[in-house]
Amino acid sequence: MEEILQQIRELGLEFYVTVGVLLVTFLLFIFATGLLRRRKANTILLAGLSGAGKTVLFYQLRDGSTHQGTVTSMEPNEDCFLLYSESSKKGNIKPVHVVDVPGHSRLRTKLDEFLSQAAGIVFVVDALDFLPNSRATAEYLYDILTRAVVVKKKIPLLIVCNKVDKVTAHSMDFIRKQLEKEIDKLRASRNSISAADISDEVTLGVQGQPFTFTQCINKVTVTEASAISGKISEVEHFIREQVKP
Repeated sequence: MEEILQQIRELGLEFYVTVGVLLVTFLLFIFATGLLRRRKANTILLAGLSGAGKTVLFYQLRDGSTHQGTVTSMEPNEDCFLLYSESSKKGNIKPVHVVDVPGHSRLRTKLDEFLSQAAGIVFVVDALDFLPNSRATAEYLYDILTRAVVVKKKIPLLIVCNKVDKVTAHSMDFIRKQLEKEIDKLRASRNSISAADISDEVTLGVQGQPFTFTQCINKVTVTEASAISGKISEVEHFIREQVKP
């Protein structure tokens, strides 16, 4: 022990400076890591088939307007803003980064560009023309729910049954049950494919049981809305649950 102390004395100031630098570096690393962990994502993704009403919903959230005359999006509509319903509120309110992802099958890969940043996903379903598109809707939803990043980060997902103001629109419960049935069929067929053919998917649901959204690792909820008439309060509530003011 005496020999060690003697060696430290011989090293002198240089030794203490080295130890000090190492200690400060370590503390800064711990501090920076803590900040990164506490830092919350503020991106909300709007996904769904073309024509479901995502772009109208985007403009309602941002401007409180339907922007009549919108066409099918070929590029993501992207903006960072305060929700229109909060525009008159005082105090510091955190803006939300909202991305309206094109619903065309050839453009859905753009979703992957934003998934790692997502605090939540709003999946818009056309409740009026649901039945002819139920299979395609379920396939797109299945692809999102089985994404490794969605499962790993447990990204919450809200299924929005849009256009419920129309008399012939299907109910939220009907749409939920139909989607669960379709996803159950997809799960059975896709699970038969070798793992080598599925590079970025995870198994969905509980093996041996009919699929329900409650089996998902990430939280999946279902609600109704009418973007065209501005009845989107449940969507706004979901967004603020994920991106705190």
